[in-house]
Amino acid sequence: MSAVVSFATATPVYAGNGQLVAACLLGIAVVVVLITWAKLHPFLGLILGSATLGAVATMPASAILASFTKGFGDTTGSVGILIALGAMIGKLLEDSGGATTIVQTIVGRVGPGRLPWAMALIAAIIGLPLFFEVGVVLLVPIVLLVARQTRLPVMKIGIPALAGLSVLHGLVPPHPGPLTAIALLKADLGLTLLYGLVVAVPTLVIAGPMLSVLITRMVPKLAPVLDPAPTREMEPALAGGSRGGSSGSSGASGSSTASGGAARAVGADGAAVPGSAVTRGRQVSFAAALVSIVLPVALMLIDAITKLTVTDAKAPVRVVVDVIGTPAVALLLAVFVAFFAIGRGSGMGRQQVSDSLGRGLPGIATILLIVAAGGGFKQTLVDAGVGNVIKDWTTGANISVLLLGWLVAVGIRLGTGSATVATITAAGIVGPLAATQTSSEVALLVLAIGCGSLFFSHVNDAGFWLVKEYFGLTVGETIKSWSLMETVISVVGFGLVLLLNLVV
Repeated sequence: MSAVVSFATATPVYAGNGQLVAACLLGIAVVVVLITWAKLHPFLGLILGSATLGAVATMPASAILASFTKGFGDTTGSVGILIALGAMIGKLLEDSGGATTIVQTIVGRVGPGRLPWAMALIAAIIGLPLFFEVGVVLLVPIVLLVARQTRLPVMKIGIPALAGLSVLHGLVPPHPGPLTAIALLKADLGLTLLYGLVVAVPTLVIAGPMLSVLITRMVPKLAPVLDPAPTREMEPALAGGSRGGSSGSSGASGSSTASGGAARAVGADGAAVPGSAVTRGRQVSFAAALVSIVLPVALMLIDAITKLTVTDAKAPVRVVVDVIGTPAVALLLAVFVAFFAIGRGSGMGRQQVSDSLGRGLPGIATILLIVAAGGGFKQTLVDAGVGNVIKDWTTGANISVLLLGWLVAVGIRLGTGSATVATITAAGIVGPLAATQTSSEVALLVLAIGCGSLFFSHVNDAGFWLVKEYFGLTVGETIKSWSLMETVISVVGFGLVLLLNLVV
């Protein structure tokens, strides 16, 4: 583990170290209290937290405003386009039936003993372009259906699926949390993606299929008798264990069926969602759906590997790969591939595909504002001089930067319940420390913060209640299953980050 090295900085000093520490703690406390007790939106909480931090640090009002605005704009510019493009791919994956094709193909080819592993794989694949909440709404009805058909305990299949979504959400770009941490810490995205996958795979195996055995004993619960409406369309296909049958998709707004002709999305109550008709004439192929999802990750990985193996930055292959492996370009190419492969490939008209891509954008407005406000909070921390105090303290205490990043993220996660808020706040606090670290160490710092942001989800986390209600669990059962799984992901993932730090 690397130690922090102090360095000089030109940041203006507005107050003494003790006052700056108090400003940092009070700023964080305001964010936590406003989100958890006052139930204020995180976007507003981060704005007021930044104002409190700057005021206690005796920054001029104009300086506070300038710092927050700069951080807000820089973060939006570096992360916003990536989140938007990823949301477009995820929405088209839902509307085209591509997600259902992946599920039917994988589940239809495995036996009951391999279903936990299959669900972990499905969640990891589908979770790449989808936000966690959308992935839950998409996969949980399928988990309940599979559990009912196979008569397996619901946690046996549900935990691997939830672990796949959560691990990808916390550790692997293009999810908002990792992307924001990469932007704030100025980490190498390709290297972070490469290390993230190295950490994510064993973490998923341990916290998914393996942990599900223990959790099933602790929560031996069968699937609820009444299944949500979105799953009924898939019963014939799954009951027969084949890839045939109708295709469909479910998402944040419900589900849609497609046996050819027009299909209308339905909500959890089975009612049609107005204006949501989608016409599909055929089922998307498994290969087309898979390529559309993994293409951006593959391009970014190729870029990272090329940078490690081709040292000449002017080499033709390096120049080409540097362009197509740029996150914005990789995701843009994936959008165009998805347009034809799973949009037009499902029989949707050009206007329908375009409308589907557009419907992916409104849902990301909230996450974009929270992420950008987190960038503003981070910049206020830096400009107030808090970062220098933290650097000096960690140098004197000889504490690892990775451990500090994990602990800060854990604290914010426990207080606010939001993995995204925990990630961007922790990145803001330890950001000044990243300047003296190598590219590999900064990439690992992003992953350490991501692991900390997943620690022990409890009653102040919306994901906790989402899982509780979908699976029909009590609060105690949710803690023994979902909360335990999140903690295992956090601890195991961080342990793997520390091991990886010994060899890179």
